[in-house]
Amino acid sequence: MNKPVLELIAIEKSYSKGSENKIEVLKGVNLQLFPGETVALVAPSGAGKSTLLHIAGLLDKPLSGKILISGTEIQNESDNQLTMIRRQEIGFVYQFHHLLPEFSSRENIDLPQLSNGASLKEAQQRSNELLALVNLDKRSDHRPSELSGGEQQRVAICRALANKPKIILADEPTGNLDQKTTSSVFETLQKIVKQTNLAALIATHNIDLANRMDRVVKLTDGKLI
Repeated sequence: MNKPVLELIAIEKSYSKGSENKIEVLKGVNLQLFPGETVALVAPSGAGKSTLLHIAGLLDKPLSGKILISGTEIQNESDNQLTMIRRQEIGFVYQFHHLLPEFSSRENIDLPQLSNGASLKEAQQRSNELLALVNLDKRSDHRPSELSGGEQQRVAICRALANKPKIILADEPTGNLDQKTTSSVFETLQKIVKQTNLAALIATHNIDLANRMDRVVKLTDGKLI
């Protein structure tokens, strides 16, 4: 049986508002992500969805609880070590593509690889392979402004995959797209997850999209159901 690639155990997170008020956002959240599965994270606005994704992605630290990647507990590592783990193990896809406008599609995918120590030749080869995987190999030299919304988001998915992560975290990745493009981009992401045995946690308000994933978890009152 597959072991979880990401595991959150009893995660607690709260924020202070003023000197006396404390807002509890996450109350003992437990979650396991397995290779090759897509999991939908559904939550009302303000329920803590982004906070949970940031903790899972090592961008924020829980007040208590454990974070394990491939069975190794990592929440107490140094900031430098967490940055290295995040760079190598986790890919992020956001609602807005955040592509660098002055660079081509391929160059946007090259950059995270170069910052991770790859040579330019290695990076370009990997970028070309990823663009071909999402049927954008003929658009590799185009800048973001020359691409459609769906094409931009597919390039963003390729960028998230650039360093061969084990985990993809996506925050409303199709939120800015029309229905037809949403379906196309989601199918692309789901295909890549299956082909490369990734684990994907995808936050969405789109219930139809959520129901097409392997599992749905709901964040309500600080707890996952």
